Amino acid sequence: MTSKLVPSNPGEVMVIRKVSPNITICSAPFARFGRFKIGGRGTIVRLSSGALAVFSPIALTPEVRTTVEALGNNVGYISAMDFEHHIFLSEWIRAFPSAKVFGVEGLPEKREENPETAGTKFTHVWTNKNKEGMKVDPDFDKEFDYEYVGSHANKELVFCHKPDRTLIQADMMFNLPAHEQYSRTGEKATDGMLTKFFTTFQNTVGAATWQKRFLWYVASSGDRKGFNASARKINGWDFDKIIPCHGDVIESGGHEVYRRLFAWHLDGVDAGK
Repeated sequence: MTSKLVPSNPGEVMVIRKVSPNITICSAPFARFGRFKIGGRGTIVRLSSGALAVFSPIALTPEVRTTVEALGNNVGYISAMDFEHHIFLSEWIRAFPSAKVFGVEGLPEKREENPETAGTKFTHVWTNKNKEGMKVDPDFDKEFDYEYVGSHANKELVFCHKPDRTLIQADMMFNLPAHEQYSRTGEKATDGMLTKFFTTFQNTVGAATWQKRFLWYVASSGDRKGFNASARKINGWDFDKIIPCHGDVIESGGHEVYRRLFAWHLDGVDAGK
């Protein structure tokens, strides 16, 4: 099934670029269920200590390895940012066995069920019970705010790199179409009826009413009170840029986009929209 989700030639179609002084992104095509063009993105942050933190690791191609080496080759942290973003986790762990590995509750068990992913040693697993007291280490904690949104359907980890004022997240919000992620494929990011339909629900254009409804009625339906609390905590962070896994980077004005998308949760309104 993975072959239907990710390209067979990731190195040829991946876009690798620096988006801020300390952050490099690796963007590639990704089709959800093999049908919806939503793109995929891994993010590499260089800490002041020289260590690298990798979020939602993407295919470890020769080009990505060269990028990591140019950044110092000191991968200290690898984060599977939710219950779904772990496809390439094993190859990064094999390449950088001393790195601390982040995950969310349920993911270790999910990976143990598959012989191809079994045996992953997570150093930090976020749960609703431990999230308030969770700490990584002084080097990481001084540069990142983080919140576990266990009330999200996919159990999200959201990070904010404070020095570069950048929010890094997986499925908490989308910014489709995935133009950059399909820019080297020769395909349009908007091609296909299913992609067009899904993009209607997962864009940030204008009032973004459909994504707001998706967040309210689908993503947060299991525990809206908990989701609202997490949304408010994230809103209290200082960020301007948003790096989503799916869709284009919001290069500036990201906090206003966030407030608009999560307005019902920030206000605690029983929207009924």
